[in-house]
Amino acid sequence: MKIKRSVSIPWHIIFIITVLLLLFPVIFAIGNSFKSLDNAYSSVLNIIPLNPTLENYKTFFESLPALRITINTFIIALVVTVFKLVTSFISAYAFVYFHFKGKNVLYFVLISTIFIPFTVTMIPNYLMVSDLGLGDKLWGVILPQLADAVGILLIRQSMKTIPFSLIEVARLDNLGHVLIMKDIVLPLVRPAVTSTGIWFFINSWNEYVWPVLILKSTENYTLPLALQMFISSEGGTNFTVAMAVSVLTMIVPLALYIVFQKYIIGTFTTSGIK
Repeated sequence: MKIKRSVSIPWHIIFIITVLLLLFPVIFAIGNSFKSLDNAYSSVLNIIPLNPTLENYKTFFESLPALRITINTFIIALVVTVFKLVTSFISAYAFVYFHFKGKNVLYFVLISTIFIPFTVTMIPNYLMVSDLGLGDKLWGVILPQLADAVGILLIRQSMKTIPFSLIEVARLDNLGHVLIMKDIVLPLVRPAVTSTGIWFFINSWNEYVWPVLILKSTENYTLPLALQMFISSEGGTNFTVAMAVSVLTMIVPLALYIVFQKYIIGTFTTSGIK
């Protein structure tokens, strides 16, 4: 026991240091969001504000349509998440329980798209959105993101754990595929669907590059785009306001992860992703 304890102590120290390093940017943003600009520059590394103020949050809500921007971010994240979950679930069901020629090849080609960089598809997607007249519109951000190969991979791996005999019994009872998906498969893979949905939502909520290409009007901005408005190439003259927007941006994804972390970690583990 003494040997195991002596070995584990250094690892615990390493883990604690790693956690503190990862949490420091979050604590840094929260602390500086409650500082005045002069106080922030004079004590930038002091994470505890000496004279806390809400002026930075007030500036954000007064200088931009903050409520509209937050709603835009939520709408985009929610619609993208719903569509990705539906397409991922139906596709995963087809790859697991349907038998057709070339299924494995098609699945391999589909999964291989995970490794295609965003920069390769960015220009074709932008041209498509422009031709459809969806520039500077929320649907222009949403349309190219209605399916996701990673979601198909994760949900398919979860579905493969369901005994195939259970599906065969349902078919013998003349249940259609829609009822099988809704009443049998979905309840059994709900943790995987939930965690995958949370992952989709967080990624969409934090997305910056694609929305900045499509959205031009301030009233159509998302929170990551609003954050950029307070940051200049020299480091940002509205540094503390930028920290306030950062805090508002991270609240929802962080809360979702804290609530559903068990499902998220479990899904990646059962899918064989390390």
